[in-house]
Amino acid sequence: MGLQSLAVACGALALCLALTTATNPGFVVRITQAGLDYAHQHGIAMLEKKLAELTLPDMSGDFRVLRVGKVHYELSRLRLRSFHLPYSRISPVPNVGLQVAISNAFAELDGDWRVKMLFIRDHGSFDLKVENVYIKISLRLGSDATGKPTISTSDCSTRISKVRVLFSGKFGWLYNLFHSAIESKFKKILESKVCDSVAESVHNELQTYVRTLPVTAKIDARTGIDYSFVAPPLATAQSLDTGLKGEFYSLAHRSTVPFSPLPLSLPSDHDRMVYFGASSYFFNTASFAYHTSGALVFEITDAMIPKDVDFHLNTSTFSAFVPQLEQMYPNMPMKLRLSTPTAPFLNVGPGGISLKPVVDVQAYAILPNSSLAPLFVLSLTGNVSAVIDVRSGHIVGSLNVGRIKLSLKDSVVGTFQVRLLQSIMNIFASDILLPRLNARLDEGFPLPLPDRIRLLNTFVRFHQNFLLLGADVHFQPKA
Repeated sequence: MGLQSLAVACGALALCLALTTATNPGFVVRITQAGLDYAHQHGIAMLEKKLAELTLPDMSGDFRVLRVGKVHYELSRLRLRSFHLPYSRISPVPNVGLQVAISNAFAELDGDWRVKMLFIRDHGSFDLKVENVYIKISLRLGSDATGKPTISTSDCSTRISKVRVLFSGKFGWLYNLFHSAIESKFKKILESKVCDSVAESVHNELQTYVRTLPVTAKIDARTGIDYSFVAPPLATAQSLDTGLKGEFYSLAHRSTVPFSPLPLSLPSDHDRMVYFGASSYFFNTASFAYHTSGALVFEITDAMIPKDVDFHLNTSTFSAFVPQLEQMYPNMPMKLRLSTPTAPFLNVGPGGISLKPVVDVQAYAILPNSSLAPLFVLSLTGNVSAVIDVRSGHIVGSLNVGRIKLSLKDSVVGTFQVRLLQSIMNIFASDILLPRLNARLDEGFPLPLPDRIRLLNTFVRFHQNFLLLGADVHFQPKA
């Protein structure tokens, strides 16, 4: 029992704690086999270029030939002319990560040789062909303490079936007598060098690139978005799924969101290279962040009323609906301050995104000394729907507002019939407030994309509690 049992118990406890504290993602990214194949094309091209830059060490040694005696040889200036990887495949391996299998690869080298035996010295050149190279690479996927993705080589093996060396020169026949020993040396060196080059390429190139994925992004002066990994990527037989935090936050003061994400499971679509699942939590944290940062407060003055609207925002106009205004504040300009008592809660369903916001409208009279005199507070409610699209790597949208319902929440100028203000409030909402909101939504919110990735063939589909975005990708290599 002793230490071994204690270790097992501690391990079980740690697992239980990990499971109980696991966080559901607010945003999920799925890379399908088609997406992996596309990434694989660029990765193999990069690896092919890297392998073609391999440097091989000079070689020397001694051997004996009957009736000739001891022969000393040197091989130098080894140059790898090319390294081709014509057949390869990438596959997600459940509970492991990714596996890359390369077959029938081949390479060509040349170099110089020099020989010394007895009193004879000679030199020349040689050609070397490496054929039937098989490389198997396992990639471990994870994330670091900051939530950024990590990728490393967990295993690499290289097997070379055939190496052929052909020497030229006066004593080329002599080298060809012991080519098997030379070929064996080359084989061992190349097998070791290839995996070293793979590990270096994954660390310096691939790891550097995947870390261009932004885990946090500033959206505007008030808010940011958190795309940090909540768990390492999960490989299945058909795809690679990654759960992200998917949470908006206020830049001034990041507070705990008072609700949690629900489990999010994407449908088994594989027509596109990549899919994004944006949960209702994702959208509601946006609402919460903008409300917390004070961005959902709008002020309307007379200067903002469209020129084609035949009324002004002043007490003379409103006295037709609120008779006491003309007596208490005759012919004074007014200001409306619109705010949400709580963050609007969005519903995502098969029919789209909808919300029923409650908006308080505080009306003020602007006194001659520019101070504000509170008049009344209206409560506005209405059905709002959203249209969502993807443009230039951003989720963009626009809102449509149905008929608004009014109620009088508070008044210092007496009671009045709020229904008489219905048409005016409809104009304020549709002609002033809505264009400002839609202008912001048209700027969009960035999707979690690494550098130089462009989305093509996008579509948007609504499901219960989440929005599904599908796309193909185009990678633009550096010039």
